[in-house]
Amino acid sequence: MKSLIALITSLLSINVYAAGGFTWYSSLIHSLHLDHLVHFEHIGTLLLVSVITITVGLLYRLKISKVKNTIIPDSTISLRNIVELYGSFIYSQCNAVLGEQAPKYFKFISTIFIIIFLSNVIGLIPGFLPPTEVVSTTLALGVLSFIYYNIKGCKELGTINYLKHFAGPLWYMAILIFPIEILSNFIRPISLALRLRGNMMGDHMVLGTFLNLEILGIKVAYFGAALPFYFLGLLVCFIQAYVFTMLTMVYISLATAHHDHDEHHAH
Repeated sequence: MKSLIALITSLLSINVYAAGGFTWYSSLIHSLHLDHLVHFEHIGTLLLVSVITITVGLLYRLKISKVKNTIIPDSTISLRNIVELYGSFIYSQCNAVLGEQAPKYFKFISTIFIIIFLSNVIGLIPGFLPPTEVVSTTLALGVLSFIYYNIKGCKELGTINYLKHFAGPLWYMAILIFPIEILSNFIRPISLALRLRGNMMGDHMVLGTFLNLEILGIKVAYFGAALPFYFLGLLVCFIQAYVFTMLTMVYISLATAHHDHDEHHAH
């Protein structure tokens, strides 16, 4: 019991310390006398998230290679069960939006969701800044989604037919509809980036405000007043990763949907 109290007290103290501007990355960079790299703190954290994701993936593959019957899950809570539970959840969402095309895009969707979710969640750990609170990271993710679904649209329909669907169903309205649709398409990665960045920055600011809140000169964070905001923050982290992923799947579905262009032009 004493150990648990000591641990909680220590975590709350670190929370307050982190709210004052302390980060593990900047501390490490300073100790290695590489202060010129401190501006890449968010990139460093994103690299850490990527390493964690790759490591978990490799451990899962290693575990699966030793299993005789992969259909039977482990009898206890294990890394394998957690990964497969995550995979089952993401595949069900892919199937709901993309239907029979779900297997084609499952790998990309599952990767982008977990990268965004972990990048969000790591900001809840004292001493880490979420990479998704800076627009450069979220814009890179938005552009990645944009490039992916456009390439898949061109491959699925052919480049000419893919461009045709931007012109709309009525050929004589194409001169008006085509530029509007093209502009709308180019705005998508920006809207994805700003939505994710805005929500994560706001969540981090709210948490930081309550960690720094003082009453009669005493920080209320020492008494766990900020804990409810950690749970709300976790919910925000999931929702924002989910929204980004769902919109990406919708864009893929729209880009790869087959249209009968001859029929449209006939009308």
